[in-house]
Amino acid sequence: MINKFSSLLFIIFLISCQNKPDKKKESTIKDKDGNVSEYAVDFTPLTTVYKKKTADDLEIFFNEKFNTKDFSGSFLVAKNGEILYENYSGYAYKEKDIKITAETPIHLASVSKVITAVTVLKLVDEGKLKLDDFVTTILPEFPHKETTVRMLLNHRSGLRNYAYFTDDKGVWDKKKPLTNQDVLRLLATKDIGLESKPGSRFGYCNTNYALLALVIEKVTKKTYPQVLQEKIFDPLGMKHTFVFDNLENKEKVSQSYKNNYLRLAFEFLDQVYGDKNIYSTPRDLLQFDLALYSEKFLSKKMKAEMFKGYSYERKGTKNYGLGIRMLEFETGQKYFFHNGWWHGNTASYVTLQKDSVTLIAISNKFSRKPYQTKRLAPRFGDYPFEFNDEEGE
Repeated sequence: MINKFSSLLFIIFLISCQNKPDKKKESTIKDKDGNVSEYAVDFTPLTTVYKKKTADDLEIFFNEKFNTKDFSGSFLVAKNGEILYENYSGYAYKEKDIKITAETPIHLASVSKVITAVTVLKLVDEGKLKLDDFVTTILPEFPHKETTVRMLLNHRSGLRNYAYFTDDKGVWDKKKPLTNQDVLRLLATKDIGLESKPGSRFGYCNTNYALLALVIEKVTKKTYPQVLQEKIFDPLGMKHTFVFDNLENKEKVSQSYKNNYLRLAFEFLDQVYGDKNIYSTPRDLLQFDLALYSEKFLSKKMKAEMFKGYSYERKGTKNYGLGIRMLEFETGQKYFFHNGWWHGNTASYVTLQKDSVTLIAISNKFSRKPYQTKRLAPRFGDYPFEFNDEEGE
């Protein structure tokens, strides 16, 4: 009888321990020196049972939707700052047999825009510029007087994409690497024109963020890579994150591939940053995402500006904030994310702010699989999706 009673107590104790919060929290942000960051936020620790069950489900999802035999890249899911599941597979540089690990930076493509936007918003918090400043007050050579910083951030400037107008006859010699300053100079000296009147409609355009990088440089009197290092990467301990700004270093970074592992060559557009050209890892991006919950990192006012829609000229769920895409459902629920696609690099960053969930997938071998991360959203909250396997950026 005593033995049975003791066994029962042990079982109850074991179950109780499994359902208690796990004391080994991963949610504390540490800076580059390993000290707890001033932007650290405390979340409710997850239970051991929850983590184990969710991790098992996520592994099944990953094996069904990604398949490590074909996928080359990184995948991570976290809640309350705690990593529930992560997977790394494929090659950063196949020809040199360099495999992708948790510490391998991969090109984020347009997910870079989120970091650029947050940097601008931090500068607004610091009083170094205003969202409704005219771009000409910062970059005097910019030719469109009605365009504001906010319009660059929410893609309502009406500008043409530099990747397209540099194709126009006589605009640019493609044998020469294009820089951000070149983009501005071409807008100022060539008859590039506008797609639409500034502020009149949404038009996703990389030129906006190439110019925002110049805005950052002008108001700080430092280079874009320096500013991001000082304001984002170092304070958040993002040790494996950097800005690629020199084509001479192309052999030192993870490469880009077609879906058959045919390596894609770097080209004249690959030196422009702000809209792309940040290399990072899911663990580093998780640190960035966690900081967005801290009002010391980004003020409540700026966060509200970032996570609201600005484009309602067309009915629908799709919208864009300041550096973040969103889906606004009739239920009132909002889904925040940003996808990316540059050469063979595809990426998806999802931040479920209401549920404190982070979903990240990055690939350097062309695949639309990273965009399927949104299939996980209904597992963490009320997101009424209709899924499409062929969804692009």
